[in-house]
Amino acid sequence: MTALSVLDLVMIGEGKSFAEALDESRQLARHVEQHGYSRYWIAEHHNMPGIGSAATPLIIGEIASATSTIRVGSGGIMLPNHSPLVVAEQFGTLQTIHTGRIDLGVGRAPGSGGVTVQALRRGAPERDFAKDVMEVMAYLADEGDLPVRGVPGRHEVPVWILGSSLYGAELAALLGLPYSFASHFAPRFLHQAIAHYRKNFRPSKHLARPYVMVGVNVFAADTNEEAEYLASSHRKWMLDLHVGRMGLLPKPMEGYVENLPEGEREVLNQVMACTVAGDRARVGAWMRDVAAATEADELIIDSRIYEPQARLLSHQYAAEAMGDLLTRPQVATRAA
Repeated sequence: MTALSVLDLVMIGEGKSFAEALDESRQLARHVEQHGYSRYWIAEHHNMPGIGSAATPLIIGEIASATSTIRVGSGGIMLPNHSPLVVAEQFGTLQTIHTGRIDLGVGRAPGSGGVTVQALRRGAPERDFAKDVMEVMAYLADEGDLPVRGVPGRHEVPVWILGSSLYGAELAALLGLPYSFASHFAPRFLHQAIAHYRKNFRPSKHLARPYVMVGVNVFAADTNEEAEYLASSHRKWMLDLHVGRMGLLPKPMEGYVENLPEGEREVLNQVMACTVAGDRARVGAWMRDVAAATEADELIIDSRIYEPQARLLSHQYAAEAMGDLLTRPQVATRAA
């Protein structure tokens, strides 16, 4: 059994406003909640055209308010950009408002470039990511171990480690936390990292056994051709990012991949190796293969589709394609 979740960067499409992007995210969250999805996560990025998820906790609160049962969280908060105290206060508050529905996924990448990092951190010295994770957890636990208290009281906010290398796998295993691998854009070390995590996992009060989430890009439609057409927006945006042509999410285009120069096509194939575009049969078979090969407890889908209705249907078809393999755990990250 495998759970399905959504990763959303609140993409702003060409000719659209930020307000429209936020409304499309609300619509998608409500839609996937009705189709068996477990989580809806927002990713922190800054100074990147087309991405509207910079104020991540605010958007998490908005999505949680627009839904009623699905878990909502960060995929993730880029912890080096923030004070652990502030992160704990923000997510403790979110958990109080939306009891039992908030996740805190944390990563150590800046989610932005060098100049932006300086603007975010204001020249603060480099921080120790592992220590910051433990400090956030200590503030949330509120057990009196720190000289400063965050939001008063103890807050049951599950903390996840996000990563695309062995570092995150090692830390998640050491701390006994759930692990989400960013294979939707950095698939190279997927199998190596999750094997390391499972082998070295130490049971904790947070989690009794390893729990793995795998990032995938899924574009589902009534036909294979339509799905490939819808996927072109995401593919073009990702390739443009890697070759320094950042912009808004483009409208889909026919024959995009086929018309690329060979070198750019190779870059795109490497970045988006964990991707499927097709009808329900193709998508279902591919997702089942990924779930079997990785033994993932959960797949999280990043699908940047320009047309809102097509985006809704793509996520619906993905859930339907999983069929009897789809499960929706109420709390998948607590020790038994």
